Amino acid sequence: MIPPLIHLAEAQKSAPVTDWAARISWVVGLLVFVAFVYWLMRQGWKWRGTLQGDLPELPATPEDPGRPELTLSGRYHGSTTAGQWLDRIVARGLGTRSRVELTLTDQGLDVVRPGAQDFFVPAAALRGARLDKGIAGKVLPEGGLLIVTWRHGDKEIDSGFRSDRAGEHPAWVAAIDRLSTTEHSTTEHHTSTTEHTETEGAR
Repeated sequence: MIPPLIHLAEAQKSAPVTDWAARISWVVGLLVFVAFVYWLMRQGWKWRGTLQGDLPELPATPEDPGRPELTLSGRYHGSTTAGQWLDRIVARGLGTRSRVELTLTDQGLDVVRPGAQDFFVPAAALRGARLDKGIAGKVLPEGGLLIVTWRHGDKEIDSGFRSDRAGEHPAWVAAIDRLSTTEHSTTEHHTSTTEHTETEGAR
């Protein structure tokens, strides 16, 4: 009879008491830590924006943006210093991710961003485009990002876009490369002609 009595006594023991004070303290501490990390990130964002304060205002869309050649709906994933995919640019709203509507014309690239600042990249400022897999804070499968390289002020910038239909990306790379090459050839020819004329006039 002794074994059954032992089991009965063990069954009547109280369940462990939850230490609610320790659990609440742990949760509060975690929330404070998360808030502190978020604050540090915001301070770093503001500091980076201050360092990039010499970036000129972004060009607005001209009254006559030209005839549309390609259009794209998708997302804008940010901009970095050209060739440095982790050097994020946050000044002038370029650090704000958003939906995007892109239109490529013979005059340049029109970037419309609902909820963020729109801007226009003149054809003369375009330096080319490529397919890539990552830009600061965003990594996708190989070729998942359309990276457009352009010049603004004295800085070359890589801007990352992703179409809702990623199969459109190669056509955009080809069209932007073609437009930038044509524009630069025209500019170089005009410069060469001007210098030649000035030289002949000085003789």
